[in-house]
Amino acid sequence: MKEDFYDILGVSKNATASEIKKAYRKKAIQYHPDKNPGDANAEKEFKKAAEAYEVLSDAQKKAQYDQYGHAAFEGGGFGGGAGMNMDDIFSQFGDIFGSAFGGGFGGGFGRRQGRTKGTNLRIRVKLSLEEIASGVEKQIKVKRKKQAPGVRYTTCNTCQGAGQVMQVTNTILGRMQSASTCPTCGGAGKTVSDRPAGSDAQGMVMEEETVSINIPAGVEEGMQLKVAGKGNGAAGDGIAGDLLVLIEETKHDRFIREGQHLHLDLYISFSEAALGTSKDIDLLEGKVRIKLESGIQSGKTLRLRGKGLPSLNSYGKGDLLVHVNVWTPKELNREQKQFFQKMLEDDNFKPNPEQSEKSFFEKVKDMFA
Repeated sequence: MKEDFYDILGVSKNATASEIKKAYRKKAIQYHPDKNPGDANAEKEFKKAAEAYEVLSDAQKKAQYDQYGHAAFEGGGFGGGAGMNMDDIFSQFGDIFGSAFGGGFGGGFGRRQGRTKGTNLRIRVKLSLEEIASGVEKQIKVKRKKQAPGVRYTTCNTCQGAGQVMQVTNTILGRMQSASTCPTCGGAGKTVSDRPAGSDAQGMVMEEETVSINIPAGVEEGMQLKVAGKGNGAAGDGIAGDLLVLIEETKHDRFIREGQHLHLDLYISFSEAALGTSKDIDLLEGKVRIKLESGIQSGKTLRLRGKGLPSLNSYGKGDLLVHVNVWTPKELNREQKQFFQKMLEDDNFKPNPEQSEKSFFEKVKDMFA
């Protein structure tokens, strides 16, 4: 079972952003690879801390994690750091360390050069309730930039491969030194020396690729999953961006979704309501038979526990709420009219709700409580 992010950083779920940042800094300094050369376990702990911090330092990701747990990151995740490499960590969280490593990652233990990252791509994926109920693997065609076959790069003469240029400015406080992205290579540290025909100025070409996306059961409209490394590539020895997948939920012809719960309108006849009956309900997966007692009233809601949608964190399923509606015939033949006319004065056909029967507004209130 995967370790809890809060436990990794040694903080409580009520920890403030400042406390989370402080805890991550402490862990990352302890396990920094420059401080623990060749120590595979230290590198593993370093990556775990970075993954935990990436989620807990982001308010939206933290809220998703608090609600859904690690399941929120399965099948591509919501942006977690499980697919991060060391360069990802250095580029994203280098400012956390200040002077601990000589003004940035690796300063005091051998400076690390950052690697440029390609841009992210975004796509929308439509899912049916059936797919959401069971989880699904989607094969999606994506057009993304890749290095052209045969392209060659050389070290940038302007930044000498650093990807940044240093500028010194005289101010009233003295000489100030600042770094900015190299204007020649755009931060890649390399420039194209041999550009194949059909490629752009960075030696990149557009190619179509089929990407497999594992979508876990229980996702919701608007959720975003990340497939690491399936965005646009980068020049030189840069790393590819990510593919961000936005979930869209198609409207179902029978069920209405409310979180993990499903709602279904069930129509029955006067005869079925008066005599009682059994009905087969087709679920998203399989079917179930329900029994309707004689004298059931229109508006009655039957709750079938565990027949709704699975939770994204695998903590059980929601319920199916079956709303019973007694169908009133719009046309009657002569014999039927005569029967109902006789029943107009029959006390057994006159409304006589019991005190225990809840009103429509009470039922709506209970439903959303």
